[in-house]
Formats: sequence, structure tokens, C-alpha cells
Amino acid sequence: MLKLVECPRDAMQGIVPFIPTAEKVRYINQLLKVGFDTIDFGSFVSEKAITQMRDTEEVLSQLDISAARSKLLAIVANERGAQTAAKYGEIACIGFPFSVSETFQRRNTNSSIGESLNRVHDVQEICLRTGKQLVIYISMGFGNPYNEEWSPEIVTYWCKKLHDEVGIEVLALSDTIGVSTPAIITQLFESLIPELPEVEFGAHLHTAPLMWKEKVTAADEAGCQRFDGALMGMGGCPMAKDKLTGNMPTENLISYFEEKEIATGIMKNELAEALIIASEISALRR
Repeated sequence: MLKLVECPRDAMQGIVPFIPTAEKVRYINQLLKVGFDTIDFGSFVSEKAITQMRDTEEVLSQLDISAARSKLLAIVANERGAQTAAKYGEIACIGFPFSVSETFQRRNTNSSIGESLNRVHDVQEICLRTGKQLVIYISMGFGNPYNEEWSPEIVTYWCKKLHDEVGIEVLALSDTIGVSTPAIITQLFESLIPELPEVEFGAHLHTAPLMWKEKVTAADEAGCQRFDGALMGMGGCPMAKDKLTGNMPTENLISYFEEKEIATGIMKNELAEALIIASEISALRR
């Protein structure tokens, strides 16, 4: 079954200046009406690292989830963040960025890959104890810009290790800087999905405006059924440093699957209102 994950956290985290809490609340409350499977709404990480998300707890306290069909997901980078996220019954999923690039892992979470694996063990224990679903984002899942060794075999190794040793059941391959190609996307998903049938694989794709469809098509035809996006293609990873392409535009994902007559569960009138708010938030960036 198709799952669409909307990522306002990823869309907003790199925007300067600070977006008022009330505007974040207005936007996410509207997204909760649209019909996404999951909303990646905020993060419990260092305020110095991601200043824009420093009000995540305040935002959460004002969200109306009484009639929402979407699950809430929060990103963490260590055990402390996971302990904070786990306190809230409203949060169903905790996300952790695990990179197959040593350089990016240190840049993103100030830890080595080995240290991050230990953190994943700790976070998974918290999730199992509190009834949360741990979602691991495989950063640099489609390539590496730092002149480090990268191959589909390396990605496969870490996916198997995370599943077999830690019990991870949701792995989202992340195109952190937009370097994925249809050939690599196809190779990875066609290899991983049959090899780890118990795992729900996702595609968190960043893309240039004219390349989105070929990437979605490759992931879809290779069997992926979980797709992350951000309305209007806003955002990207501020820790990647390099000049970034944007997130996968959610409206493009929706149109793609509707053309294929695949049910998305999206309420079009609510989506239209969310797009208006997204454009207002986008206009704040400088």
C-alpha cells in the first residue's frame, strides 16, 4: 500500500529567519487534514545545530491530532533526543539519520558511524519500551560527494546490519544532495526489497526540478511504496553544506500516482489550502 510522508521539518529547518511558532502550528495542523500517512513535523536535536526547530515541543503542544489520520514523526540524533520524543504519546515514530558516509555522519550528528550504530541500539531500546516505531534514514544512500568509498553493496551491508542486529523495520534511503540516478535507484530497491522482505523501504529523494519524475518512476517500478516529499519542493539538508537541490515536491508525487490510478488518500481541498500556507512560509526565506 502506498504511503506518502510529508516533511515540513525538512522543508523548514534550513529557512532563515526563524519561522514564528504560530505559523508552524498553522501549517502542520493543515497538513494533518490532508491525508498523509506520516508527518515529519519536528526534531529534538541541538538548538545550535538546527535553530529553526528549537520550538518543536511548543509546536507539538498546539497540534490538533484529534481527527488526524496521519502519524507524527520526530527526528533525533541521540538517546537524549529519543527520550524527549518518547515522552509524548502524540508521536508515533522517531526518525534517526544514519549515514553510510563517515564525513557526513560527523557533520550531521557529531559522531562516527560506529558511534551512531551504538546510538541506534539505544534509540531502538527506547522505541521498543515506549511503543514507538524507529525509522532509520540512510543518509548518502545514493552516492557520496566526499571522495569516500561508496557502492550499492555498502548501502546493502548497512541496511542488513541495521535490520538483522537492531531489528529496524523501516529504512528510508535518502538522497541527501540529489545525486541519485534512475539506474542507481532501480538497482538499490530491486536488490534490497527482495533481500529484506520484512523491511519497509522508503525513498527520501532530493531532486532538481526537471529530474523528479524519472526518479519517482524508478523507485516506484522497483517496488518502493513509501515516498517522502515536501510541498513545493521546499528544503533540503542544511548539514550537507554543498549547494542543494530541493526536496521531492509532494504535489508531483500525488499527480504521478493519480495518473497511474493509484489511491493516495489525499483530500484535494485540504491540500490546496496547505499549498497556500507553504507558499507563504517559502516567501520568508532569505
